[in-house]
Amino acid sequence: MIKTTVRAFAATALALLPLATATPAHAAETLSLHDGIEALPQAAEVRDGYERTKFKHWIDEDKDACSTRNEVLLAEAATQPTIGAGCKITGGTWRSYYDDTTVQGPSGLDIDHMVPLAEAWDSGASQWTAARRQAYANDLGAERSLVAVTAKSNRSKADQDPAQWMPPAADAQCTYLSDWVSTKLRWSLTVDRAERDTLRQLAAGCESTDVEFERV
Repeated sequence: MIKTTVRAFAATALALLPLATATPAHAAETLSLHDGIEALPQAAEVRDGYERTKFKHWIDEDKDACSTRNEVLLAEAATQPTIGAGCKITGGTWRSYYDDTTVQGPSGLDIDHMVPLAEAWDSGASQWTAARRQAYANDLGAERSLVAVTAKSNRSKADQDPAQWMPPAADAQCTYLSDWVSTKLRWSLTVDRAERDTLRQLAAGCESTDVEFERV
């Protein structure tokens, strides 16, 4: 997959920078994309009470000076950046798979929550504890949960689900669908009817695509 290539040196970087969010061990699961979509529970979305501040994010939970944002940047860099005092990142290159764009330096990148915080709230996170919402917003336990992409593509996506927005790059569709479904399965989030119908339609061209996830 595209993201596998993008994260080529992640193992080395993360050996030096431990993951910020520990999660309980669960058996990894692999399903076809079709079966993954069917495994998602369906429910109406509810936005009532949502505030972005209810998801505390970009923290430095492991106290290594690198926030969750920087941990993702280091894991996904195509060319390794320089890490200065206080985990200041300079240089490096990244590949934004949403729009098939190479980015020089970290300033042009956003870290996207694969399933946006508002969408997670609508899909079940409104019932979570504050601690679980924080764990979700800083999920470094699965490479699909957070992704470094161009600021332009991230802001175009905003809080929309695949019924409303898909990556503009033609070869990103199957990867994106897999990442989306995997994240929802990982966190036991629901889909509404329009979302499931769209996922089914779009997945028709992704017959060899699987979803891999560990539930938390």
